[in-house]
Amino acid sequence: MSKLSIAAKRMLVGRPFRSDRLGHTLLPKRIALPVFASDAMSSVAYAPEEIFLVLSVAGVSAYSYSLWIGLAVALVMAVVVASYRQNVHAYPSGGGDYEVATTNLGRNAGLTVGSALLVDYVLTVAVSISSAASNIGSAVPFVQTHKVLFAVVAIALLTAVNLRGIREAGTAFAIPTYAFVVGMAVMLVWGLFDVFVLGSDVKAESAGFQMTAENSHLYGIAFVFLVARAFSSGCAALTGVEAISNGVPAFRKPKSRNAATTLLMLGTIAVALLIGILVLAQKIGVKIAEDPARQLIGAPEGYEQKTMIAQLAGAVFANFPAGFYFITSVTALILVLAANTAFNGFPVLGSVLAQDSFLPRQLHTRGDRLAFSNGILFLAAAAIGLVVAFGAQVTQLIQLYIVGVFVSFTLSQIGMVRHWTRLLAAETDPAARRHMQRSRVINSIGLVMTGTVLVIVLITKFLAGAWIAILAMVVIFVLMKLIHRHYASVAAELASEEDWDAVLPSRTHSIVLVSKLHKPTLRALAYARATRPDTLEAITVNVDDADTRALVQAWERSDVTVPLKVIESPYREVTRPVLDYVKRVRRDSPRDVVMVFIPEYVVGRWWEHVLHNQSALRLKSRLLFQRGVMVTSVPWQLESSKGTRPVDVSHAPGATRRGLGEEAPRS
Repeated sequence: MSKLSIAAKRMLVGRPFRSDRLGHTLLPKRIALPVFASDAMSSVAYAPEEIFLVLSVAGVSAYSYSLWIGLAVALVMAVVVASYRQNVHAYPSGGGDYEVATTNLGRNAGLTVGSALLVDYVLTVAVSISSAASNIGSAVPFVQTHKVLFAVVAIALLTAVNLRGIREAGTAFAIPTYAFVVGMAVMLVWGLFDVFVLGSDVKAESAGFQMTAENSHLYGIAFVFLVARAFSSGCAALTGVEAISNGVPAFRKPKSRNAATTLLMLGTIAVALLIGILVLAQKIGVKIAEDPARQLIGAPEGYEQKTMIAQLAGAVFANFPAGFYFITSVTALILVLAANTAFNGFPVLGSVLAQDSFLPRQLHTRGDRLAFSNGILFLAAAAIGLVVAFGAQVTQLIQLYIVGVFVSFTLSQIGMVRHWTRLLAAETDPAARRHMQRSRVINSIGLVMTGTVLVIVLITKFLAGAWIAILAMVVIFVLMKLIHRHYASVAAELASEEDWDAVLPSRTHSIVLVSKLHKPTLRALAYARATRPDTLEAITVNVDDADTRALVQAWERSDVTVPLKVIESPYREVTRPVLDYVKRVRRDSPRDVVMVFIPEYVVGRWWEHVLHNQSALRLKSRLLFQRGVMVTSVPWQLESSKGTRPVDVSHAPGATRRGLGEEAPRS
């Protein structure tokens, strides 16, 4: 790696951390809250709006059900938070729902949870960033017309920050997260005080519009289905609750108690904001339509529908424009930062799955800053793909959302009920039994709640797009099974002693490949001699008679004592004749090991790779498949490679992890 690229990486990511500094990256509660709870708290920025959007199908009168739907969502959230407080105490190792399901329900249940959470984390990034683009677009028209560009840049910036490490990311995001909570609290208290205490006539900009219902004659089952669909959309507010159970190892000690406290703080803030937004939106007459141009009557020509939060801020801070811009800014920030919950949850879960051989082992390796860098990069790439594919449209992406999280919620609650039942069967202490029975009741209620929501979500969202998320879960599930099967088969093959008789080769037959008589060839011959082979010969392939004659003549004139053998190639191939020759040597002496020395150029410029070593690469790739054959590359550094050599490799990126030179210094 060149000095320029090393400097660029250090500027972007920072200096590497030693492994013994892992404890310094652990989070106190004040930092853990914005790191892990930003997703759940920010969901209130779009969950109430999604409830209004669904109900708008039946007209303004259906908005009267929004508060009741919000209360139902709040009840589910309270139960889920209480249930997950049991989880973090029982399973503090960081496996979260995956560990709970695997331990208590078996491997397939655990992989189902794992695949569901992986999909949900990707969707969390895509939905949060897309919603941020919509909120900023309410104040900045350029963003409204370039949502995809904004979303891609935002994901790239988040990726760069998270590559610097979890503590650095949490510190950077703490102020915007707390600014959002305080700003929303001030707006809601101010607005509700104006409406209920002062009796002020606070109206949203859309309050005077009439709304045309797409179907104002919904009765019976059809209307129940509409309310159920609005409820399932509102349950997006629960996403992110599970992230704390996956991130317990990132907390300072006592880990489980700090995680449980943070989880309680998360639930309290999210419920308060959700109900407050719905009450205020209903009182000031906010109208949100799926198709504003057709459904909103009385709106000015070219009217751009603002988000619910922007309309609330515009009405409450009508005489204080700075308040409006502050709320829209911090809302956009928290929605961007909400994606950070996934950037913390996805890599940790990926690491656990990789450790269990269900994902590539590279996802288990920490980077220079002690973050799971490969998982972060994979998540960013997948989220960018979704944002581009769906045009950063929240309404389209939300249909894929929350299916995965409620699959994991439900299976986790089943696992916890079984966990407490198993412990109760062996526990005799009355106090401990009462605690376990109380915990089992909480998880049982959580199971009923989350299972009911999962059924509602599947029924109401399947055809609207949830089938895509389910298909992705199935694909990831099957892929993880195949990866595990591969790792298991490789481990079994390497552990088997059936084909290994531990008998050393009787002789060593060394072959040096020659194209010209020059310095790289002489070095390869010297290295081959240094291995003290029983037989040493040089071979060249005759693809051009004139060149071959010149080589033979130069060889005879030189003082090289190694015999040169010319292999004929009537079709001017190089790889096939060499392979055939090596096979003949192996066939004639099957107990011999054949060592093939290949001179190679080490170049420094990208275009020089195209001009050199192509034959060597093809030969190596084929020779490596031959049993009893060892391939040795003999490097010759050209002048162009000198500028690319690090001056001090001990401080190169990843040097500590790879064991190169001295330990990287503490930063």
